[in-house]
Amino acid sequence: MKKLFFVLLSFGLSFSYAQNTRSNFPDVLKLGYQVQRPDRIETNVFADLGAWHAYTLPSDSGDYGSFIGPLVMDMSGQWLANSIAKLSVKERGKIIDLRKGRIVQHYYPGMLEQEIQVARLRITLRLIYVSSMEAMVQTQISNLSLQKRKLELSWSGQVLLKDAELKKDKNGIAVLFDKDHVFRLNFSGQKNIKILKDTYHASQLPVSLASGGVYQTVYAQYYHPEKALTLSLSGYTDFKKAQRANQLRWSHYLDQYFNAPGKQIKDPMQRRIAVKSVVTLITNWRTKAKDLLHDGVFPSLNYQGFYGFWSWDSWKQAVGLSYFNPELAKSNILSMFDYQDKYGMVADCVYTDKTENNWRDTKPPLAAWSVWKIQEQAPDPTFLKRIYPMLVKYHQWWYTNRDHNRNGLCEYGSTDGTRIAAAWESGMDNAVRFDLAKLLKNNDSAWSLNQESVDLNAYLYAEKGYLARIAGAIGLTEEARQWESGRASLKSKINETFYQAEKGYYHDKLLDGQWMEAEGPEGWIPLWCGIADAGQAEAVLKVMQDQHKFNTFVPLPTLAADHPRFDPLKGYWRGPVWLDQVYFGLSGLQRYGYTKEAARLLEQLLKNAEGLSAQGPIRENYHPISGKGLNAMNFSWSAAHLLMLLKENKL
Repeated sequence: MKKLFFVLLSFGLSFSYAQNTRSNFPDVLKLGYQVQRPDRIETNVFADLGAWHAYTLPSDSGDYGSFIGPLVMDMSGQWLANSIAKLSVKERGKIIDLRKGRIVQHYYPGMLEQEIQVARLRITLRLIYVSSMEAMVQTQISNLSLQKRKLELSWSGQVLLKDAELKKDKNGIAVLFDKDHVFRLNFSGQKNIKILKDTYHASQLPVSLASGGVYQTVYAQYYHPEKALTLSLSGYTDFKKAQRANQLRWSHYLDQYFNAPGKQIKDPMQRRIAVKSVVTLITNWRTKAKDLLHDGVFPSLNYQGFYGFWSWDSWKQAVGLSYFNPELAKSNILSMFDYQDKYGMVADCVYTDKTENNWRDTKPPLAAWSVWKIQEQAPDPTFLKRIYPMLVKYHQWWYTNRDHNRNGLCEYGSTDGTRIAAAWESGMDNAVRFDLAKLLKNNDSAWSLNQESVDLNAYLYAEKGYLARIAGAIGLTEEARQWESGRASLKSKINETFYQAEKGYYHDKLLDGQWMEAEGPEGWIPLWCGIADAGQAEAVLKVMQDQHKFNTFVPLPTLAADHPRFDPLKGYWRGPVWLDQVYFGLSGLQRYGYTKEAARLLEQLLKNAEGLSAQGPIRENYHPISGKGLNAMNFSWSAAHLLMLLKENKL
């Protein structure tokens, strides 16, 4: 009987693993592009292992025999080439026109693949990453004819950047650009390389192929914004071994997520959304470089303004990453605390050039939540002991610098006295609730809005709870007790100050006692934190379910739809649906037992948000009435929250 049990268990695990391999998830994103301008980067691309260069599939037949790219990144993104290495095949001195072939292309998690059948040849190209600096491309040519063939193979490319310079480099070429950046292309085997201005041509000796014969060759592409000048090329040409390692790693990512605690996701559409979320986060992953001292995740590599790490984004991204790559999740947290100042403040965002870091404001405090969620997936007492003092200092900073009247309730603010930075600090940059707010000076480097915000204080309430858990986990029993004690008094204060009984909703308040009447996601954050009582939660649910307010085509917009300043197309936080706020709302409903209501809203979101259930990118936000995806493509915190929403759905 025991033997049968273990056989069945082994079969179950093998079946689960097989179901979660990348071959089951082709083209969760539609790839295909032709570069017209180096700075036009708004398209789906593929990167892996934290690489600073990315690729996509060709959309034009003239580019068959190549992958599009690379897109290279540092403080901004730019296409180095439309195709840095395009294959050309000749037979008896005549070019075989690849445009006339029958082509099949796929983007699998972790790999690009292109197959062309032409002139009784099968030409297969595969691109994978073998490190954060190296992408490897295998070219495989099969002779489908009955005759022996003699083929001449060559590769060529043209760089698009005006200042780029091409040079011969060992068995390949080096592209020098932007003063100190170098991109390298290395071919296996001897190649005759010719360079003319911004183009090169690399040819090799003819290849003889018997009927049914297969020829394989590999080239590698290397880039890193910091290490390119001193790069030691690996010379790694065992593509089969590299591909196997790549496939195992990606199967592990998917297996880790799908088998993590929480709902077992069986619906095919939801499984594809989950995989799309995983590849979105991995494509936005960047390894440490220059002044970025830990690996982290861009909000979106498709938007020029997002080439750095943001604090609020990092807390959220890390929770999504914790399901399948907890080490990257921890690194993403540390990437922000690397620059924590002596007072405890964490910068809004950090870059490869630290002089560009934004210290005008920080972002809402969710770091302890993020750290504890990582701990739940991958317990690590050493990490907790390292990060705990930083979290405490960050938490205390808020009360020292953002409580103008010292009443134990904090306000959003800035370090430079500007209102725009104070609004940024909320994370909801131009939300209607801040339209009447003004700045008040707290000290020489701290200003507050004259408005106490319910979400900020609810987050601080939640953080005290997570700090208590972390303190308890590392043996600081008395500190854990103190954190819990502070929570009790803050809970009462939040309910007394921010809950407007006649409206059945939570609202911000000016320091003079005036209500901010705009209804937004801040009103359901107290449910997520567990601050509301049963009656308050039921009242908030009614507002959330009101079709004139929040129960829109894509539900839970960032401003009630019946508000006169509701404007999803022009208002960044004045109407679009942001998936982080959806998560807080649905998680809050589930906390109070409204699991069916939460599940219905989630189903509505997944069905109606443009592209989620098809091959479209995950967007920064969505139009609540039309469902159209808005703003940045392939947005990381949206992907992270989709992973949470799917796993935490209780129906």
